[in-house]
Amino acid sequence: MTPSIDFLGGHRFEHRPCDHCSLGRYASRFAPLQTKNTPSQKFVELLKLIAHPLMVLSRTVFSCRPWRESNADQEMQMLPTDMRAARLHSTGEPMKIERLPVPGIRPTEVLVKVEACGVVQNLQNVIKKWDEVAPEMPLPKIPAIFGLDATGVIESVGAQVYGFKPGDRVYVNPGRHCGSCRACMAGEPISCDSFVLNGYFGLGKNGAQMFEDYPYGGLCEYMPAPQYSLVRLPDQMDFDTATRLGYLGTAYRGLIRANAGPDKILLINGITGTLGLGAVALALALGVKKILGTARNKDLFQKVRAMGPAGRIEILESGTEPVKEWSQRVTDGEGVDIVLDALAPGAPADPMVEGFKSLNRGGRLVDVGAVQGDVPLDLFWALSNDVTIIGSSWFTTQQSQKMVDMVGAGLLDLGFYEHKIYSLEQVNEAVDDTGSRCGGFTNYVIKM
Repeated sequence: MTPSIDFLGGHRFEHRPCDHCSLGRYASRFAPLQTKNTPSQKFVELLKLIAHPLMVLSRTVFSCRPWRESNADQEMQMLPTDMRAARLHSTGEPMKIERLPVPGIRPTEVLVKVEACGVVQNLQNVIKKWDEVAPEMPLPKIPAIFGLDATGVIESVGAQVYGFKPGDRVYVNPGRHCGSCRACMAGEPISCDSFVLNGYFGLGKNGAQMFEDYPYGGLCEYMPAPQYSLVRLPDQMDFDTATRLGYLGTAYRGLIRANAGPDKILLINGITGTLGLGAVALALALGVKKILGTARNKDLFQKVRAMGPAGRIEILESGTEPVKEWSQRVTDGEGVDIVLDALAPGAPADPMVEGFKSLNRGGRLVDVGAVQGDVPLDLFWALSNDVTIIGSSWFTTQQSQKMVDMVGAGLLDLGFYEHKIYSLEQVNEAVDDTGSRCGGFTNYVIKM
């Protein structure tokens, strides 16, 4: 519970812990993840007892801003004291459904009542064999609450939150960054050395501490979220569809960095997959002249072509014909301006190399997928042909908002998604089902 003092007149002053009150912040923030009746839990309870009078002192002496006045009637609408959460206790083992205290929030955060959370195929790798896939990338400390793309309704706001209020429908961008390093100050938060994807894995070398500060992924009923991560959802966008914004945003930033538009011809490797299909929808919304794609799942080719006008989308079965010759033929000799490589972990490098060789002079190769290892690209050829090679891993909150605004304006059509709904208790089944490789049309969603 938030420490409070009752005054005459039916009002009370609540203190929401801030940086001025480090003991209080520690106690309210991290106690929910402690195991009850352990020495660490008793220590946290002691901290709470110590912190409360210090909070009062901070109000009277330091005029600590997190104090806020609230009406007693509003206090009747109390939050639940606990919530359900899916936690991983051991790598490779199923997640367990547990009851944990509802977390507190910092002054610049909101508490989101989670309505839906996406489950992506790569989560299998993250929770089962990450030490084999990408051991250099940090994970949350176990026991951990995973869950990448959460959507829901703001339940409460911190004292220093601006522009958001309880009841707002939001998507929570899981990107977490420090805000003060050179990259963040330059407006490049994804290049932050502490950058992590909350509820997933880290990309920055200092990500372990960021996971300590943000231990709640989306697979729980309530999660704190910094105000810089919040994206307002338009009425036209339901919570289930919004759980795909993570993979959509990855493709979107790649397309933006490649200057995709009406004067460009785009080739997407892995066009039938989760990333690839999102790239198709976004390329159509951005007015890309023609969309080419390579993939293995022939059963989905016609469904992908149907996403655009006749002749706008062409697909080649991987390995059946040299990509450069095929792309020249289906574009009447115009060739390819942009290659977006959206292949999944474990995919061979051959399609990326073939796409690279098919680029026009001045073209751009953008890697948003997960091809690993050494890739034999002729850099002298790239230099001679003024070709740019770009790696693009995630997207900003501002780019998230642009995407949902495109949905609201009727420019971005996401009606092709087929939602497969699971309860939180079925989370392990959902994770296993993502490995069925039924293509990017299926959206796996945990509903709270």
